[in-house]
Amino acid sequence: MALPYRISTLLYCFNEQDQLLLMKRSREPNRGLWSPCGGKLRTEIGESPYACACREAREELGLHLTPADLHLTGLVSEHGYLGQAHWLMFLFEVRPRLRRLPPPHAEGHFAFFSWHELMNLPLPATDRESIWPWFQQHRGGFFAAHCHCYPDGRHEWILEESRPVLSAAPGPPVTEAAPNPRP
Repeated sequence: MALPYRISTLLYCFNEQDQLLLMKRSREPNRGLWSPCGGKLRTEIGESPYACACREAREELGLHLTPADLHLTGLVSEHGYLGQAHWLMFLFEVRPRLRRLPPPHAEGHFAFFSWHELMNLPLPATDRESIWPWFQQHRGGFFAAHCHCYPDGRHEWILEESRPVLSAAPGPPVTEAAPNPRP
């Protein structure tokens, strides 16, 4: 059976204390679970992933972003997610830090969480297994991964590209590198 292929963006937002902004989803997919906000790319108008991320930030968070405010941290494809669709997801870290919690949205309500609280939340299985650990490892860098989602609930992951930042530390990405001293 052929499944539709959906393209989406996810927005990984942080506050000044480096807590993650998550939405408890009130709609499918992942209803009742915590995930980053974002949405589907408008392929019918040729929308780019960056334009989609900026639009979703405006619609769901009230943020007016430009592509320069985004860092593409990950690209994840999921084959047969929940037996309903194939997904291609662009994972963007939002560089500006949030100073307050966004108001509830038709898609769900928001809360901030520390990295330690994250794995105790009800999360989509693929997020818990690989997406969140890889996102944390690659903040400021980049990764690409593919997941084959089987009907019995198993997930088979392949990390297709990995470019972590060597001195990865929590916080906003470094925008300027210091010159390497030569002996």
